[in-house]
Amino acid sequence: MPDVYSVKLTDLVAEFSLKPLYLPDEPVMVSCRDVNRPGLPLAGFFDHFEPPRVQIIGKVEYLYLKSLDEEVRKLRLHDFFEKRPVAVVFTAGIPADEVTLTFAKQYNVPLLATETPTSSFMSALIASLAVSLAPRITRHGVLVEVYGEGILLLGDSGIGKSETAIELVKRGHRLIADDAVEIKRVSDKTLVGSAPELIRHYVELRGIGIVDIRRIFGMGAVKMSEKIDLVVQIEQWNPEKSYDRFGTDTEYIDIMGLKIPTYTLPVKPGRNLAVILEIAAMNHRQKKMGYNTGAELEERLMKQFGLDENGNEVVPLS
Repeated sequence: MPDVYSVKLTDLVAEFSLKPLYLPDEPVMVSCRDVNRPGLPLAGFFDHFEPPRVQIIGKVEYLYLKSLDEEVRKLRLHDFFEKRPVAVVFTAGIPADEVTLTFAKQYNVPLLATETPTSSFMSALIASLAVSLAPRITRHGVLVEVYGEGILLLGDSGIGKSETAIELVKRGHRLIADDAVEIKRVSDKTLVGSAPELIRHYVELRGIGIVDIRRIFGMGAVKMSEKIDLVVQIEQWNPEKSYDRFGTDTEYIDIMGLKIPTYTLPVKPGRNLAVILEIAAMNHRQKKMGYNTGAELEERLMKQFGLDENGNEVVPLS
């Protein structure tokens, strides 16, 4: 069974500057990434209603309730709060009347308000919950940002990942995590990496000890989190192994069900890993923009030897 994560409702209140109309004494935890506009529940239809979702009441729901007879409105609000949703938020500056406040207190349902328009608040809340409640794993590695590209360095202990990260920081790039990288799948396309709070901004250098990158290099040398755009597998140079020399074919690694482009980078004395990673970052960005140097060179060579893209000889038209 997958782990279930949660976020304190008070953290969301602080993040979005929500106005508490009623908050229970005991802590409230939100564990559902989805939100809901309860138009149908307020009309009396509760099939598939999910109380763990934050319920958002905007102008449409407010005007619908206002159009009802007073007794009917009380009944609908009673039935809605009786389901005990995790929290109810009134958006766009909509006022909550005394009847709503009474039922919220009766059933211990947090009642909040914001001046933010409904659509804007919903999109921001969904994005926040997607990050806070995302499924996650922890991988041994180093995460750095190089020219705006998030690069996850993987490899055996002692291979030089931390030393490479410090060299990159000295060259103006940023460290996100060393040794342990917490990876969250925040969407069907995106992985975001960060450092566990206990070791955030720290790097272990064998023979030196633990160093604080933020204190030594300043706040501009670190970052809290970063999207993982590229994975680089660092390994000892194996003379019997064939390494990619053209880069025409992209290899991928599967992390939490998502395929991330990957390079295998062999190391031996004399190779400057920091410079190589800078080039890898820029080359990866070029590929995302549709320009592949290896493929272009291969195409030129094929034309030079009179071959088509499948390697067949091109017969000139007479």
